[in-house]
Amino acid sequence: MNIQHIYFDIFLSCGIVHLILTAVMALFARHQVKYLAIAWIMGIFAFSFLPLASYASTEGPHPGVLHPAMLTSLMATSFLQSIYPLSIPLPGYLQWGRMWRYASPAIAFLAFYAFGFAMGSKQVVIETFSDFRTNLLSSDLLIRLGMLLTSFYYIFNIFRLPHRLAHVAYPRYLIAYSSLLGLNDIFFLYIAFNYHTSLIMVYAVIFTLLNAYLCMRVLESLALELPKPVIVEVKEMPTEEEIVASEQDFNDANLKRFQRAEYWMQNHRDVWTDSGFKRDDLCRETGINRHLLLQCLRSQGYNNVHDYINSYRIDELKRLIRARKVTTVNGAMDVGFGTVKTVRTCFEKVVGISIDRYLEHPESR
Repeated sequence: MNIQHIYFDIFLSCGIVHLILTAVMALFARHQVKYLAIAWIMGIFAFSFLPLASYASTEGPHPGVLHPAMLTSLMATSFLQSIYPLSIPLPGYLQWGRMWRYASPAIAFLAFYAFGFAMGSKQVVIETFSDFRTNLLSSDLLIRLGMLLTSFYYIFNIFRLPHRLAHVAYPRYLIAYSSLLGLNDIFFLYIAFNYHTSLIMVYAVIFTLLNAYLCMRVLESLALELPKPVIVEVKEMPTEEEIVASEQDFNDANLKRFQRAEYWMQNHRDVWTDSGFKRDDLCRETGINRHLLLQCLRSQGYNNVHDYINSYRIDELKRLIRARKVTTVNGAMDVGFGTVKTVRTCFEKVVGISIDRYLEHPESR
C-alpha cells in the first residue's frame, strides 16, 4: 500500500467518525435543541473530509506558504470551533443575528478574495519567507494577511470564551476541550506556513479524537440524567432455599438475591451509615459473593456495589435534609460518606443538582 492510499484511508476514516458523531448528535437534538448546532457543524466537518481524502490520494504540487486554500480552511475551522462548544451550555449564542455578525470578518475577506480573483487578479506564489518582501504590497497578499489575522481572532476566542463564560455553568470538561482545540488550531497555523501532508494527517486525527471525546462526554452527561433505580421496600428477606430454588431462572435468581440485599439494607441503617461500610461488608452480611452481588445489582440498574450503597446514603441524606435535621454539607457526613468532596460528587451524580442547591430548597425537590 503506497503513502497516498494511507492518506486517503485516514481522511476517509476521520470523515466517517464525524458522520457517526453527526448522527448521534442529531438524535439528541430531537429531544434537546441545544445539540442542534453541534450536529450541523459535525456534519460540515464530516463532508469536508471527503474532498480532502481525494486530494490527499493524488500526487501533485504542495501549496506554498499561506496558500489561499490553507488560509480559507484555517479561517473556517477556527470560526466553527470557536462556536460549537458553546452551543452545548449556551444555545442562545447561536442566534442567527449574532452568528452572522461574528462571521462577518471571514465572509468579507472571502468576498474580497473572490472578487479580486474574478477580476483577473493573479495569485501570488510564496515558497519562502523572503517572497513576502517582494510581494508585500500586492492586493492578493494583503487579503491573505487579513485572513490570517481573522483566523488569529477566532483562535483567540477558542481559548477566551469558555473562561469568560464560566459564570453560566460552563461544563469543566469543555474548558479543557476548548483549550486543546485552540492548540490544535495553532498547529494548523504552523502547517499553513510549512505544509506537509503527513502533518495534515496528524492534525486530522487529533481533531477527530477531540470531537469524539466531546461527544463521549456529552453521552456521559446524558447518562447521568437517566432515571435511577427506585428503592422498593422488601418486607421479608428471601431465604437461601428460595434463592437456590430459583437458580433455574437466571432473572428470578438475580431478583431474589437483590431482594435479599434490599431487605438487609433497609433494616440495618445503623451499619451502612458508617463510612467504613464497604462492598465486602455487604457481601458478608448478605451471604452473597462479590460476583453474584454485582450481577444481581446490575440486573436492577445499578452500575456497581459502591453506587448501590451510596444510593441508600443519598436517599437517607435527602430525608434528613427535608426534615431539617441536616442543614449544612458537613452534616451530610452522618450518613456514611468519608469526605465532603465525596458527598458533593455523589449527590450531584444521583440527584442531578448540587447539594448546596438542594439544601436551599429541599421542599421543591
